[in-house]
Parts: sequence; structure tokens; C-alpha cells
Amino acid sequence: MAISIGLCSRSSFDSIELLFFKSLSHSNLSNRRVFLPLVSSDNSIRKWRPRIKCLASRENFTRELESEESDGVSSSDDDDDLSHVIKFKISDFNVHDRVSIGLGDRGDEIVYEATVKEASSPLFNKKVVLRRLVSNQAQRRGRRAIEVLKRLAHRRVMYHSYSVQVHGYICPSTNDDSGSFTLVHGYHGNSSLRHWLQQADWLPTLEATLVLDEESVRRVGDDTVGGPAVSRQLRLIRILMRDLLIGVNYLHSNGLAHTELRLEKLHISPIDRHIKVGILGNAANFYDCIPDDHKLDSNIDRRKMMIAFDMRCLGFIMAKMVLRDLMDPMIFAKFKAFLSKGNDPSCLREFLMHIVNRNPSPENVGFQILDRNWGAGWNLLSLLLATKSSQKISCLDALRHPFLCGPRWRVDPTMDMIRWSLGSTAVRITEEYIYGRQQRRRIAYFIELMEMLNPHSKPRSWLEMLPGKWRLLYSTGRHIGLTFRQPSTRILIGDVHLNITKLSKLHATFSIKSDIGFKVMLGQDWPHDKTGASGKLEINSLSKLRAGRRLYIKEETSTKISSATPDIRDSILEKLSSKKWRKTIPIKEFPSSLPVAKLVPSDVNISMSLDEPLTRNVATAQNVIREVRTQVPPEIFDLSKIVCGTYVDSRLLVLRSVDGSALLFTRSLVNEDG
Repeated sequence: MAISIGLCSRSSFDSIELLFFKSLSHSNLSNRRVFLPLVSSDNSIRKWRPRIKCLASRENFTRELESEESDGVSSSDDDDDLSHVIKFKISDFNVHDRVSIGLGDRGDEIVYEATVKEASSPLFNKKVVLRRLVSNQAQRRGRRAIEVLKRLAHRRVMYHSYSVQVHGYICPSTNDDSGSFTLVHGYHGNSSLRHWLQQADWLPTLEATLVLDEESVRRVGDDTVGGPAVSRQLRLIRILMRDLLIGVNYLHSNGLAHTELRLEKLHISPIDRHIKVGILGNAANFYDCIPDDHKLDSNIDRRKMMIAFDMRCLGFIMAKMVLRDLMDPMIFAKFKAFLSKGNDPSCLREFLMHIVNRNPSPENVGFQILDRNWGAGWNLLSLLLATKSSQKISCLDALRHPFLCGPRWRVDPTMDMIRWSLGSTAVRITEEYIYGRQQRRRIAYFIELMEMLNPHSKPRSWLEMLPGKWRLLYSTGRHIGLTFRQPSTRILIGDVHLNITKLSKLHATFSIKSDIGFKVMLGQDWPHDKTGASGKLEINSLSKLRAGRRLYIKEETSTKISSATPDIRDSILEKLSSKKWRKTIPIKEFPSSLPVAKLVPSDVNISMSLDEPLTRNVATAQNVIREVRTQVPPEIFDLSKIVCGTYVDSRLLVLRSVDGSALLFTRSLVNEDG
């Protein structure tokens, strides 16, 4: 009795078809197909209705290939194109009766595992994969993989390290459409990177596969092994991402774009411990023709676009490796929809806070990893997923990024990275919620540094950056803190947003609306029961944008316009004059003034809405307004007190009030109604 199994998969990995062929006798041959449901991309179990498909058993598969070898007609040009690889016979292999799920990829391919049994072959007794390409498109992919091998032959060591090795083919396809082409390539484990990450014990399993020791971690700038789950996962992501970036950069440096970077395409070899980027059957040339002067610009744009596409795919891979919740197709669909709408990837953290589980656990440490090193992980992720190709980071620059460099490697940060680090640190401090004197001093300190490094000091830049929805994070002004105050109405303040809309570009006029969401807790058990009637307070105002300057008066006896106290200014100057910062920010003394965007407000309109049963009680409404004004910064309630903007970028905004206090906002792109 002979049993043969082939694997035919769909590109969406919705199910895996295992084809069982049981030969009872020569006259009574029955074919039986068993559909094994696989957890699909949305974690649901799906079964597909059987489709009639002519397939053969292992013996029939062998006889069919042998007949194609004898009947196949190939031109001399095809032989020349395939002359740099080995032409096998099916009799050279011992086909196995099982195949790994992780090797499946497309519905027009049938995969077999085999061992080379021809003693004269250089691959004698080695395990290989026979990928039978049925459709014309699949056959083109197979021949393209062999063509790419010929192009990369001058750096064969790099090719073998970072790509699935294409050894050769069994036979060329026939002239008619019924022919097939069987590609022979290397076997690099039974699981793709997606299957690794879906395992419950993926972290220790991958560490064992990569045989992490002091020598391997030293390649990513680290000097330790083991440790807590956050450090172990960060170390593993650095190893995998650096290996992946080196492999993709190898393709880009040879004028090729991968165009198909997905977790299903990536395999980790337990032999050389490198990550393989596939068989390169869909690799595309940067230039579709010989470059000339007339098409130089179009070729450059094509190259940038193809590199940008590969880098975006790398960003998706990194996001799934770090944030395990993105392996859920429903959450990943929201993630991709956020980017497809043209939203800035630098605001990903604010967006993912509402859709990703942030509860700390050994399996959920993604936010901790990306927040480490002053938010360097979020910065790298935003550069990989940038919407414009000109803003994307290259493979070489990504390899030098602080997130992928361990503590032993000294990395000189760029000015953009310094701004990002300052903003990320300020945001992380505000999330501690309980602000002691030391925390408040640190936040004021970082805000002052951000204002000195404002990348958009001219009002022309503010016209483009200012509009949007901003969520209030912190105010350096008055804070209530812990108190024994007994208000007449218990109010729980929700999110406070500032919606800025550009009305007239010519006159630089904006509509500014602050939304204060709150909840009125009526019961006596309010410390434990936070339910109550919802309410919303809206304040509207018009404001014009003008150029201005913020003065820093140095005299001790004069009236302070700046909120920064002299000791904070001294500490800032001491920080900037240190050896670490001197090369990047050559500031010898604190500036006397800085350019700002001056806001000229107009009249303010206030409206409030309350749910039942508070709508008919005027006294309760007055108490609610009084308590809301007590808890929120006065600048949010009275927009006329906001006089200038001192810092703005794609994700953070700093506004100053009349008394010099600062309001720190983050751009909010969450649709609360959806």
C-alpha cells in the first residue's frame, strides 16, 4: 500500500488541503481528499467545499513528471536561461509521504518534500522542496526565481544566507497549457515566521532555534542573554529585523525589489540561523528598460516607489512581531485602514491605545518594547510606514536606528530623533497621572527643550500642521491633585479635545472648539461606582494666526512672561552645553526670544448638553459648569487666554496662555462615533 501526500494552499491561508491517495490495487484505485481546516487570518475555522482536481499519487506524480521529461520540448534559449542551475530527474528524489504546512503558499502550487538520492548529485542525501507550478503565472514565477539567481551569482554567499536557495528544476513545461514546471529549492524548516509567532511558546522556541549566545547577541549591540520577557523579545526582534533588513538591502543594492514581503514568505534556517526572504519569484527590477536621459526621472521615481513598498511591508512585519494583537485580522484590518486613509504613522501610538490590549503580561509587552529608549520603536515604525516615499527610511539608515542598536553601540541621534525622544518622554510622564513636584519639573523641562527645537517656527508651516483634533495631555498651570475638597456635584472628567479647523488660508483664520466630556455621578457610592449621566461642554471661538516672538526676560526683579523658572532655564542650558548635546545643538546661552505663532482670539461661545435626568434642573447645571471649570485648565474653558503656539509637529502641539503656562496636546485620530 502506497500513501502520498501533497500540499496545495491558498494565498490567504484560509485552509490547507492535504491530498491523500490510497492505492488498494491496480484495478481499484480510489482517491480521497481530506480537508483539514486551518485557523484563518480572522481566527475562525473555515471549511471549503471540495473542488474536482486531477491529481496523482506519489507513483503517478513520478510517472507524470517522467513523461513530461520525455515529451517536453524546450528551445535552446530556454536551456541557456536555465543552464546555471541543475536539471534534475524525478528519479533523483525520494519523495516523502508528508509535507509541512509552513511550506504552502499559493493555490496554483503543489508542494512535496523530498530527499536527493542520486549519489553523484552535490545535494546527495539532502532534504529539498519540490514545488510543482501548475499555472502559467506560477511557472513565470519559477523561471523568474532562476533568473534572479543568475543575476545574483556574483554574491552567492549573500544569496545563500538571505534567500531560499534555488537548486534547479525537474523539467521545463511543455508547449501546451497543460504542462507544469517543478522548481527544486532548499528546505529551511517546516514553519514560516507566521507559524512561529502563532505558537504559544514562540519566544523560547525561536531562541532555541537561533541558538542565542553571547556571540549572537553581540551582533546587535547587546551583551547579555536571558532576562525578563521584554528584554528577550526586544533582543529577538532586533536580531530578526536586522537580518531581514540586510537581506532586503542586498536585493535593493542589486537593483531588485522583493515586492512580496510577508510573514508567510519568511523562513528561519536552523542551520545558518539566518532569515530567508523567499525564492524571489516576484522580484522586480528597478528599471524596466535601459536607463537613458529621457526616462531618467521616471526610473528614479519607479525605484523610490518600489523601495518604499518594500519598506512598508517591513513595517507591517515589525508591527506584527512586536504587537501580537495585530496577528488578529480584525485588528490588523483597522490598523491598515488607519494608514490607507492617509493618517500620519507618527500618531500610531495614540490610535493603537484604543484598539490594542495594553494590560501588562508576558504575552503582551509590545507597548513596553516600543516605548523603550525614549520611544525609539514608535519612531522606526512610523518611518517604515510613512505614507510618502520621500519620508521613508532606507535599509541602511534603519540598521543605524537606535531601536535596532543594543546598549553597547553608541549611536549619534539626529535632530528629528532628539525631538521625538523629548516628546515621547513628556508623553510617558503625563501618563503616570499622579504628578509630584519632581514630575512637574521634568515635564516643564522637556516642554522648554521642545520649544527651543521647534521644527516649524514660521506661521506658514502652522497653517498646514495646526488643523486637526488634539487631545489634552497636560497643563503646567494649576493642578488640583489629591484633595479633601467636598464638591456639591461629583464630576468625572473624560477626554478634553481641541478641534482646530482652517477657515481662510488667505487671512489665516481658524475655528477653535474645545470639547470637554464628563460624567455626573449622582449616587453616594461614587468612589466605587463611576456610572452616571453623561455631559458635554463645548466652547467655540475664532482665532487669527500671526507671526510673533516669545521673550525670555533675564532680570530677576522683572515680571516673568515665561513660565520657565530661572533654575529650569539654567538646567536646560547646562544640559545643552554638555558634550553629548553640543555637537547636535550648538547653543552657548539661553536665547532672549524665540519665534512663535501668535493667536489672536475673538469672542467665545459656550454650550453644554446633559443627559436625563439633569436637563431640567438649572441649579445642577450651574454646579456642573462650576465644577468643570475647577477641574480643567482655565485656558480650555476660556479660549481667549491662549495667546501663542510654541511647538508643533505631526503628533504634538504646545500652546502658551496669558500667564505663561503651557498646554501639551497630542494629535487624536480616533473616530469616537465609529
